Amino acid sequence: MPRIPYIEESDHPELAPLIARIKAERGKLLDVYKVILHSPAVMEGWLSLFTAIRQKTKLNARVREFAIMRVAILNGADYEYQAHLPFALKEGASAEQIAALKAWQLSPLFDAAERAALAYTDTMTEQVQVADELFAEVQKHFDAQDLVELTVTIAGYNLVSRFLEALQVHKQG
Repeated sequence: MPRIPYIEESDHPELAPLIARIKAERGKLLDVYKVILHSPAVMEGWLSLFTAIRQKTKLNARVREFAIMRVAILNGADYEYQAHLPFALKEGASAEQIAALKAWQLSPLFDAAERAALAYTDTMTEQVQVADELFAEVQKHFDAQDLVELTVTIAGYNLVSRFLEALQVHKQG
């Protein structure tokens, strides 16, 4: 159980329009949303941000999913990791690549752009500041729009994993 009780749809008719939007954009009302709904304004912002990241960017979708799953691994956020497994597979990641994400540095399964994005993900997540040398390597593979989208994906999913873990939201629903 999470540290904050779930908002149950039937108990909150005033949230019906927002819940309808969640279902329209996400397919169902996941447990994480049942917690965020304690703050409707935050839920609205969350939806806008993560809908943009996941559905409206031009960043390579497989790179995006690798970054999200790597953030989840680094932060010990299994809910986030499990939630993105099917998306990664849908975007062309192999089961072998997914298994190799835990020690991607040792794997030949990632191309140069993916390796740069994963190094960037690790550094942003673990150290926050990014050295000029690493940024220059990432910049070889991604244009300005991709860099913004990759950076906000990494930052955003650090938010997700920290939210999930702090409030102990550990299952899909």
